[in-house]
Amino acid sequence: MKIATFNANSIRARLGIVLDWVSENRPDVLAIQETKVTDDDFPLAAFQEAGLNAVFHGQKSYNGVALISPHPIEEAQFGFGDPLWPDDCRILTAAVKGVPIVNTYVPNGTEVGTDKFDYKLRWFERFDAFLSERYGKSEFVWLGDINVAPTDDDVFDPNKNRGKVCFHPDEIARLTKIKERGLIDTFRKFKQGSGHYSYWEFFVTSAFEKNLGWRIDHIYAPESLASKCVSCVIDKAPRAKEKPSDHTFVVAEFKV
Repeated sequence: MKIATFNANSIRARLGIVLDWVSENRPDVLAIQETKVTDDDFPLAAFQEAGLNAVFHGQKSYNGVALISPHPIEEAQFGFGDPLWPDDCRILTAAVKGVPIVNTYVPNGTEVGTDKFDYKLRWFERFDAFLSERYGKSEFVWLGDINVAPTDDDVFDPNKNRGKVCFHPDEIARLTKIKERGLIDTFRKFKQGSGHYSYWEFFVTSAFEKNLGWRIDHIYAPESLASKCVSCVIDKAPRAKEKPSDHTFVVAEFKV
């Protein structure tokens, strides 16, 4: 089973890139983040014409998550299901071919010390509880734009960026706590060392060409499922296309 994730940074702007990639790679499910479109304006017809099913939850200009699959997408739910938390279109859960999928667009945090950064930390804590409530010790795949580079190897200049948003010890600690429930970073099962990135900032001159990137798009699974993962790669080619997203696709394959 091939499972992929991609922050599109606008699904309408990147529709051609997504459709081409799906046609060439044929994933069983593609999780998309930052669709930036209301549900009424989601390009559902284009996916249906390509023989794909889609579920989605978004808002104009911000956030938004979707799942795309040639298979039925079952039991779709959105958000924490908690009235005390805003429905900001960041979580989509569903099952594809019997595998529970948790697609997240984790808050960026904007800047350390701000309300948005505090919200990001609290969001991680609520998400940890959400996983316990929803899945307990059962198998699932958690993937998406996690907006944290977990180690020095996951950011192009760790000394320069240490302590900044997406590479702050408080964020890393909260991600680590979630992973301590037994979640395996599937990419690191196959590739070690620095230089493997999924995101290159637009505002850094020639960031992609110089590989000045961050690995913030992840695919996690508990050990019982991760043991069946036979590959996980970052496909950099779409980032080199005309008018790309600032992220690229990460794809894992499981023998399930």
